[in-house]
Amino acid sequence: MKSTFKKFFGDKNTVTIVGIILGAVVLFFFYNYRVNKTIQPIKVPYALQKIDSAEKITADMVGTIEVPLSFSSVATNIVTSVGEVIDKRVAVGTSIAANGLFYRDQIIEDKDLPDAAFNNIPDGSTIYYLSVDMESTVFNSIYPDTVIDLYLQATDDNSKPIFGRLISKIKVSDVKDAQGNHVFDENSEGTPAVLLFVVPDEMYLLLKKAELLNYTLVPVARNSSYTAKEGETEYSSEYLKAFINAHSAVIMN
Repeated sequence: MKSTFKKFFGDKNTVTIVGIILGAVVLFFFYNYRVNKTIQPIKVPYALQKIDSAEKITADMVGTIEVPLSFSSVATNIVTSVGEVIDKRVAVGTSIAANGLFYRDQIIEDKDLPDAAFNNIPDGSTIYYLSVDMESTVFNSIYPDTVIDLYLQATDDNSKPIFGRLISKIKVSDVKDAQGNHVFDENSEGTPAVLLFVVPDEMYLLLKKAELLNYTLVPVARNSSYTAKEGETEYSSEYLKAFINAHSAVIMN
């Protein structure tokens, strides 16, 4: 038996034929593997209804449909997971047609909406615009979700300068340029013009009084640990609060 095998594999023509056959078998199985993998369907999300610009995508708006794996490989921008679209929003300036697939450039987070700062203002609070420039933002070191302090610069009745922390722990909602664009977007020229932040109504009135009295409100950036540390926005100086109120009228409802 051993000599028979040795004789069989010692024949070069036989070995060549066997090699060709084995190669063909390997190519056949590899070809079938690639074909099956290419046509193998996967489930991708699609819109059950038309979803308008800026609308939030909820679970009842989304279904799944099977498409060939090769289609999703070619259309690299297509969203392939339901989890990637639920609770997201449709980008401004576009919409998703009923029965249409979702594409990555059509899906954005809440925070990426224009004026997203206005979407979640708590009851009893107001959004305040603070005029700034490149210097007062420490050359764009203040950005959305940064927690800052707000200082007051003024002159007392004896012409003595006053400078102190008025409010602590204010979370910045947005930073915009003079055209109203988000400063950190690619469409912006990158020069900050206003900071937006949400404060209680009573605090908003005090800040507007300081503004009308031509006092200077100075944003002061802190470090990342200050931002990460929990704490509510609150007055840092009752003296400065009283000083502003003493030089302004009391509003009666």
